[in-house]
Amino acid sequence: MSENIGFRVQEYAGPVKRFCQTLDLKDNPELIAEYRRRHSEGETWKEVIDGIREVGILEMEIYLLGTRLFMIVETPLDFDWDKSMARLATLPRQQEWENYMAEFQEAAPGASSDEKWRMMERIFHLYK
Repeated sequence: MSENIGFRVQEYAGPVKRFCQTLDLKDNPELIAEYRRRHSEGETWKEVIDGIREVGILEMEIYLLGTRLFMIVETPLDFDWDKSMARLATLPRQQEWENYMAEFQEAAPGASSDEKWRMMERIFHLYK
């Protein structure tokens, strides 16, 4: 598949907020392959997907280049990131998933999702 075909994005009735984060995986091809598999359709735990939706996240995408992950999260305009992530951490199987994913990620032991995934600063967009 060509890398230059682009990806279709979700359409919404109104404007949304976008959050972008990055995280590095351990430089191990077998671990990266397993991380990819665990994030493929039908492999991510249902409770994790349900929790993401329950806190109000509309869309979440993760991209990979080498060991670098890039995540895009789209939410309603009134979405409160800190409050929602704190709530998400309490929902079924979320912490178990975070602990499991930590095996693949370059992060301090016991780090929360917010400590591992670093929020990116937008430095450019096509201004009007």
